[in-house]
Amino acid sequence: MTKFIFDLDGTVTSQETLPLISKHFNISKEINKITKETIQGNIPFVESFIKRVHILGKLPVDEICELLEKTELYPQIICFIKKNKKNCVIATGNLDCWVEKLVKKIGCLSYTSNANVENNHVTKITQIIKKEDIVKQYKNLGEKVVFIGDGNNDMEAMRLADVSIACGLTHKPAKSILTITDYLVFNEEALCRQLNQLL
Repeated sequence: MTKFIFDLDGTVTSQETLPLISKHFNISKEINKITKETIQGNIPFVESFIKRVHILGKLPVDEICELLEKTELYPQIICFIKKNKKNCVIATGNLDCWVEKLVKKIGCLSYTSNANVENNHVTKITQIIKKEDIVKQYKNLGEKVVFIGDGNNDMEAMRLADVSIACGLTHKPAKSILTITDYLVFNEEALCRQLNQLL
């Protein structure tokens, strides 16, 4: 069986979620700079994520969760996921408490980073997901793994996957993944056509 593992931000969503949060709360400048540098691979994901959570963790969790539930999704990709629900998973570095309603709306199994929440605020990151571990998990079960992503933090997962697709729907994929990816797509229709061929 083929297992499709999707990155969330900029792959299934048409917007990056952390800049969306920062814009809503008027703290865009600092977050956008860190996010851009991270996507391009200039700042390691873990370091960047901790920095961004330190800034955003002071904001109300319930309001962030409600906001992200409204994030725009790529409709054809969502259609593919819903049709192939058992074969699709989301793997995102984003925090469980922030994306809970968003991933529920997408409707497939999801793997996220985790955090402790007290008084409606993030107090501590308890686990930062390693997407490559999700790839290993399914490969160990004998699944053929297709990984779809766009950022530097997807690189190891893409390297380990049987098939990797660099997705340039929301922004240009990180340069670091271009040397290891099997396919490069720049529009939703092309991505879904490729996914259906790999079923």
